Amino acid sequence: MTTYLPKELQDGLQAARKLAMAKKSRLRVRAGDEVIPVLRFWDKGFAVDHDAAPRLRGLVDIYDGTRHLFQCLIVAADEEDGEMRYDFKRATAATDHAPLDFEKSPDAPAGLIGPA
Repeated sequence: MTTYLPKELQDGLQAARKLAMAKKSRLRVRAGDEVIPVLRFWDKGFAVDHDAAPRLRGLVDIYDGTRHLFQCLIVAADEEDGEMRYDFKRATAATDHAPLDFEKSPDAPAGLIGPA
């Protein structure tokens, strides 16, 4: 049995699939002032909708809602099925505090009280 779908129907199904993936994912990639929904994310890269995103390159930030997850250096990998895939050259986890440049003693006081 062969299955044939008209081109308009195939395009409509693909658009609906992309929309469902974009709504399901909270992940966003931010490049400069642009914020683009991430369709798929894996440990070595991510994919975005080809029509929604320009050709990204360089340093981008990845967010889960409003929480900053990674700062990444990316390169374009390939385009397939309306998705643009990007690979990480570097993905650094974002933290909410600066790293310490000294060893913190486990029995150190929480704070010091100054003269009154």
